[in-house]
Amino acid sequence: MSGAIRKGLRATLMNPAWVCFTWFGMTAGISLLATPVRFSTPGLPRPLALEVAQRVFSALNKAELIALVVLLLIVRVSGRAREYWLFCALLALILIAQSAWLLPELSARTQQIAAGVEPPASIAHAAYSVLELAKLGLLAYLGARSMWSSTAPSSS
Repeated sequence: MSGAIRKGLRATLMNPAWVCFTWFGMTAGISLLATPVRFSTPGLPRPLALEVAQRVFSALNKAELIALVVLLLIVRVSGRAREYWLFCALLALILIAQSAWLLPELSARTQQIAAGVEPPASIAHAAYSVLELAKLGLLAYLGARSMWSSTAPSSS
């Protein structure tokens, strides 16, 4: 591999954009495509659809936590920490809220429905959806900003 190719590959890997867009694609594919299709499938019982969604969102959450760690490492090592800290902090707060509060509450509701009990109204689903859209917006913005910023890293 030539030096120029190696330098270009290193610059690409040190740009947070690839993590943002990979993370965006995972989240959008599951939240905006797969989940609505699952719940609009005729003949798929609601408790079964909820149990599948619970497993899918649990796996997505784990993948997103890994993506956050990779993003934080790249942002720090690339010298862009000062420039991107607010976006990373917001993404981390969203993931913490989803992991510690919303997913457990939604999981408990799924278990109640599977047991034949209709749980009382809750804002958990709406809150999760709003945070999911905010996360997608942050990832798109941070990814685009990372791509458009100069290749010279800023000091951290």
